[in-house]
Amino acid sequence: MDDPFFDSLKRGYPNSFEQWFARKADQELYIVIDDSKRLSGMIYLKEELGPIEDVVPNLPTGRWLKVGTLKIEGRGTKLGERVLKKILDTAISSRMGGIYMTVFDVHADLIQLFERYGFSKHSTKKTADGHEIVLVRKLDQFKGDLVADYPFIKTHNQKSWLLAVYPAYHSQLLPDSILSNEPREILRDVSHTNTIHKAYIGKIPLNRMRRGDAIVIYRTTDGQGPAFYRSVATSICIVEEVKSKSDFIDADHFVSYAEPHSVFPSDQLRNQFETNDRLYITKMMYNVAFSKRVTRGRLLEEAQVSEQPRWDLRELTQDQLRAIIKMGNVDARLIVD
Repeated sequence: MDDPFFDSLKRGYPNSFEQWFARKADQELYIVIDDSKRLSGMIYLKEELGPIEDVVPNLPTGRWLKVGTLKIEGRGTKLGERVLKKILDTAISSRMGGIYMTVFDVHADLIQLFERYGFSKHSTKKTADGHEIVLVRKLDQFKGDLVADYPFIKTHNQKSWLLAVYPAYHSQLLPDSILSNEPREILRDVSHTNTIHKAYIGKIPLNRMRRGDAIVIYRTTDGQGPAFYRSVATSICIVEEVKSKSDFIDADHFVSYAEPHSVFPSDQLRNQFETNDRLYITKMMYNVAFSKRVTRGRLLEEAQVSEQPRWDLRELTQDQLRAIIKMGNVDARLIVD
């Protein structure tokens, strides 16, 4: 209780926090530990069976994941997005029908973040510490917007692609897709790791892709064995937009756009822009990490992905995408046809 981390919670809930802390002391929760081994975030999640009657208007009957307490010490590294992804992943894997949380209106940035990803103000809750807003997201309703409907994947009338990523960059960019034999220490509290929105930069013609297309991320071999076994498909991302070098006024403009979402630091981004006549960048959302990695061998033999054309960027058929999704043990609920 004396950890300075809790000071803001004590101020925000002066009449109830100590009692809440005592009630929850032995329950499990997610925590964030910073590089100095200090507590810098906590997320307490609780399953509730509706109707939820302590809010006005009530929430309907159903299985709800309540975000009981959420506190993050922000450092400008987009940790809030990483936490939000964990909340959504937990709700979907636990077969919840919806998610709700209560928050005081002074937390405008937090409310804006959740509203961006499909939450809406539904109710209010009166407590001993004041009136809170109730933010709700139903997981069986969609708004027709890529970000608001995240992490669900719509495959109807959309193309899909296989996109290669080198091991040196893969897990820094896609932290939930880290391989079991990789050291966890490579995951750091930095923007390109935490953010839901990732930037992929290369010379290959990424402008073949369009907004809404699905990308199967293919981690190339680490050289420790045959690619047949060591190269693996790990994730699905969704294209938000694709730009070429000509879309940027200058290197400063390019660096400003790419740096928060790219594994490359600003000096390397600037060098790429200034030394390459042909350069493309796609911004994509990190929607799904496969629970089972799919080896190159299985992609060849079971998904019928041919050796050619090259696997740096190549289009997949809908049958190939479905086969890869199945082999990756992706929750079928995430795929909206």
